[in-house]
Amino acid sequence: MTLKMIGKKKGMTRLFNDKGAQVVCTVIATEPNVVTQIKRKDTDGYESLQLSAFKLKSRKNISKPLKGHFTKAQVEPARYLIESKVEDLENYQLGQSIGVEYFNEITHVDVKGVSKGKGYQGVMKRHHFSGGPASHGSGFHRHAGSTGMRTTPGRCLPGVKKAGRMGGDVVTIQNLRIVKVDQERQLIIVEGAVPGPRNGLVYLAKAKKKTEKRKNRE
Repeated sequence: MTLKMIGKKKGMTRLFNDKGAQVVCTVIATEPNVVTQIKRKDTDGYESLQLSAFKLKSRKNISKPLKGHFTKAQVEPARYLIESKVEDLENYQLGQSIGVEYFNEITHVDVKGVSKGKGYQGVMKRHHFSGGPASHGSGFHRHAGSTGMRTTPGRCLPGVKKAGRMGGDVVTIQNLRIVKVDQERQLIIVEGAVPGPRNGLVYLAKAKKKTEKRKNRE
């Protein structure tokens, strides 16, 4: 159980470490996440912390229930909300702002986002099929091949890899090393790639565990 924060992927860049080696990084922008609700077991049935981020430019489209929710917490309406199960609820208060300084003592994070949508794709791009012969007259270049049978049961079995919609899935990348935390510009720079397009919404949390592969790379 760890605190999750809301951010936006701004793009990728590269930095150089002490040895002069190039490190490919992703830049994530965060605004101070504001505590909008503290849920407790005696009133809500469980304990969690609700945060909001990225203030609305206009209140025109906000619903009345959400407007009342933000008014009750005495905070500015925001576009996104996220809920995290945390153990130390006593350390938080309504209206409290949590910025990127939260990650100063954290070395690795897990980042969750929605991958880029790639539309309807064939089996070669979607499932990495090798394809058939590329020579003239083969008649089998990028097809999937047979997916069923003529005899019993005489149908296509479920779970077979086929062409279809690709991307747009919730993806979590674990154990990304924090390269730099820029408190002045509210930026977090992590090593490696993060799912989603530019300005795509991402959720950051302290990494649950460090894999041996990551340990050896350091």
